[in-house]
Amino acid sequence: MPTRTAAQRRAEASTAYDAYLARCPARQLLDRIADKWVSLVVNALADGPRRYSHLQRTLASVSQKMLTQTLRHLERDGLVSRTVIPAVPVRVEYELTPLGRSLLPVMCAIKGWAEEHMDEVLAARASHDAAG
Repeated sequence: MPTRTAAQRRAEASTAYDAYLARCPARQLLDRIADKWVSLVVNALADGPRRYSHLQRTLASVSQKMLTQTLRHLERDGLVSRTVIPAVPVRVEYELTPLGRSLLPVMCAIKGWAEEHMDEVLAARASHDAAG
């Protein structure tokens, strides 16, 4: 293995991602996927393409602005694709990309964990509040 100079080692280290660093792009991506609406949108698209109106009905209480913003961010990050279907009226469908599908098991696991352990979390909250 060839020897690297200190400058080469510094250059390699500067291109490595470290989500603990505030300016790291990986940190920004973690911020994005940690958003509650991102998690729910990814899970809602698990079974295939969905129209905007279907997503809005599925994600109770999401505002139109927030859903639109979330879908745009996911599209920009390469996790969701947007397809315009020429019809009368024009239809738009959203679908997970292969990159988005690779995130799906993690998001499904988090959603499942939350649903499975909600009673325990509620009990812990009640106990904490009663003690406080």
